[in-house]
Amino acid sequence: MHRRAFLRTSGAVALAALPAFSHAQAWPGKPVKIVVPFTPGGTTDFVARLVGLELGKLLGQPVIVENKPGGGTVIGVDAVAKSPADGYTLVCVANSFTANQTLLKNLPYDTLRDLKPVALMGMSEHVLATHPGSGIKNINDLRNVAKARPGTLSFASFGNGTSAHLSGEMLKSQMGLDIVHVPYKGQGPALTDLLGGQVTVMFGNWPEFRSHIESGKLVAVGMATAQRSVYAPAIATLAEQGVPIESNSWNGLLAPAGTPDIVVRRVNAEVNRALATPAVTEAFSKGGIASLSGSPEQFATFIQSEITKYAQVIRRANITT
Repeated sequence: MHRRAFLRTSGAVALAALPAFSHAQAWPGKPVKIVVPFTPGGTTDFVARLVGLELGKLLGQPVIVENKPGGGTVIGVDAVAKSPADGYTLVCVANSFTANQTLLKNLPYDTLRDLKPVALMGMSEHVLATHPGSGIKNINDLRNVAKARPGTLSFASFGNGTSAHLSGEMLKSQMGLDIVHVPYKGQGPALTDLLGGQVTVMFGNWPEFRSHIESGKLVAVGMATAQRSVYAPAIATLAEQGVPIESNSWNGLLAPAGTPDIVVRRVNAEVNRALATPAVTEAFSKGGIASLSGSPEQFATFIQSEITKYAQVIRRANITT
């Protein structure tokens, strides 16, 4: 290439890269918002607020959490997908983000193209629980009551497409039960109705269910783990009772596609630092939440594997919304 033409081309490339570089140098110049597509009170909300508080200290700007539930998390995720790709709006997603790729038709966003993985944060094991008034204490009890009263029992979930929904459908399929799905906009309201006896059973996050089980307000039917949980070693697994279901809830941050990589890597690095702070490690340990970390690329690989996993579950059990 002629030297003058080369210089013109090089200068154009440099100028094109300048806005992104300048933006990254100035970022963050204002508060950062994390959208939680669930109601307050659940594990996703807890993780977002806990990590967000420490993240704000590390960034030197407040991190504001905004709950935007509805549509099986689609409303909140879509709002972020359509937000400016400037690093100031993130969304804290859970398993439903990957399940919706198969479960829901006509999503208003493209799961893989419209959002960029930033950081994986935490994972909570699930327990299948019921209220004392149900008379159910284990899987055999659940089978007997459901067979005696077909179509009258119900299972709650955090919403359509959530891990609690899919696990409940797997329970129905594996045990041949006729029980009704009752979706909520988050774990908080679902747990309230489970405690009140308005629904029969529910797969829920151990951190929120622990105190209710220990106080006797809820009965643990079984842990949805491969082996007995280190957080609840006295509770038998569902697999031990002949129903091999493993279920959990994970949480991670996504940004709108087009967010500068340098900003994504900055957020990822600071989230990993936040996860290592005493405030987060102690709260996670006390609550029974496993800390997860890694690079944006590792989170992207994890998301793809979860999409594949849930696609198999949904198709095998013929789950529809």
